[in-house]
Amino acid sequence: MPKDKESKVSFNLKTPKGTKDWSGSDALLRDRIFSTIADVFKRHGGTALDTPVFELREILAGKYGEDSKLIYDLQDQGGEICSLRYDLTVPFARWLAMNPDVRSMKRYHIAKVYRRDQPAVSKGRMREFYQCDFDIAGTFDPMVPDAEILRIVTEVFEELGWKGRYNIKINHRKILDGLFEVCGVPADKIRPISSAVDKLDKMPWEDVRKEMVDEKGLDGAVADRIWSYAQKKGGRELLDGLLADETLTANPNAKAGLDDMALLMDYLEAFGVLDRISFDLSLARGLDYYTGVIYEVVTEGSAPAVQKGSAEAQAVQKKGKKDKAKTLEDDDRSNDPTLGVGSVAAGGRYDNLVGMFLPKAQIPCVGVSFGVDRIFSITKARIEREKSAEALRSSEVDAYVMAFGGKGFTGMLKERMTVCQSLWNAGVKAEFSYKVKPKLPQQFKAAEQVGVPFAVILGEDELAAGKVRIKEMGLEDGHPEKEGVLVDLAALPAEIKTRVANKRGGHNVQEITEQLEATKVEA
Repeated sequence: MPKDKESKVSFNLKTPKGTKDWSGSDALLRDRIFSTIADVFKRHGGTALDTPVFELREILAGKYGEDSKLIYDLQDQGGEICSLRYDLTVPFARWLAMNPDVRSMKRYHIAKVYRRDQPAVSKGRMREFYQCDFDIAGTFDPMVPDAEILRIVTEVFEELGWKGRYNIKINHRKILDGLFEVCGVPADKIRPISSAVDKLDKMPWEDVRKEMVDEKGLDGAVADRIWSYAQKKGGRELLDGLLADETLTANPNAKAGLDDMALLMDYLEAFGVLDRISFDLSLARGLDYYTGVIYEVVTEGSAPAVQKGSAEAQAVQKKGKKDKAKTLEDDDRSNDPTLGVGSVAAGGRYDNLVGMFLPKAQIPCVGVSFGVDRIFSITKARIEREKSAEALRSSEVDAYVMAFGGKGFTGMLKERMTVCQSLWNAGVKAEFSYKVKPKLPQQFKAAEQVGVPFAVILGEDELAAGKVRIKEMGLEDGHPEKEGVLVDLAALPAEIKTRVANKRGGHNVQEITEQLEATKVEA
């Protein structure tokens, strides 16, 4: 074909909205978060389970309330009608229904899920994102597994180095249902009104009330009675006050939920985590399958900097209209101050979900899901705002093997390979230059670029004497080991492992975040 007739193909080189590529220090930090969470799951007896990334559409239908519109449906290509999974809970329930012989299980699952939500990538609000789930399935005495789930939540965030900078909000679906019944909400409006109440952490009461009355047809007096309860939050003192409310406790649903909550608080006290809990009557959780205790974890940056409906929000909206004539549904909202990171973990009890697939396989469950991308966003924001914090490494390599010599230097490639082999055999993460005769400055630069903490330097005379030099990177002038220390070649792997273990700063999530105690996150 003549050259002038060749068709030119151009590509829009970008990731789809609400997604991102992960590389370098971001990928390393996320992997450390995965590892920390998985270690806690295993400590509590969790067994790994993996399920397909897409499910039959009928499996997902009717499980997510108003959020069902966010499910990604796959194109019908003449086969089964499928959708991308929205969460990891419904697939787990489907698996239990398919395996009725499994009557109890502690399961964990770390995988991607998909939601066609309006994205805000820098705040961890993605369309493709990871969830880390831990669920306990089986029939047990009330509130015992529920308490362990909340203990797991605290362990995860403490080991991520959050040091108490989070709050676990809890409520109970039966308390909510009873409260709505006492306030006069018609039975067919309980779920829609519950969904409206769940927006109180994002919108002022006036806007939530307007949605209840104008959009969902609730009587205004009933809405006001709901508000008299929904604004309450606290601990045991709130529970005691509700138990003393004769109107509320006369309702069977409310009484059962309050009794569960009293038992749960006793067990949380035994687990040493009651001080991390806030009993919050505005917490509703929008998913339809919850039947008992519900909870979500919030932290700095979870709430929006500007509340929707406020005068400041209206000013922001007015400015946005000037900047852009039309805001598209797909537009990224990372810079929208009315949008926060949201909850970083959430879950609850769902006793009837498995039975929706197979009644005879009914098995009660309780679980929690951690939003890794949101946890990542908050952790990274802390690192970036604390200017004195050590930069996050983009590689986990602990030792870079290099060589130098004078006139006639051969590069010592085979010797570097042999030393690397000895380190790898000992489980040390190590690299070397692929050049046959690399220059020493180039080798140091390669190590510095990815944050390798130790250089292993081979010299011809030293190696002939069975010695190598270990140099810790980045030491200040005047440090006694600035030029490195000689060690026996045979002892090199053990010496490197000892030094890596002793070195602090930047080697795991907790060590990074320990440096950031006073740091605040901008939403």
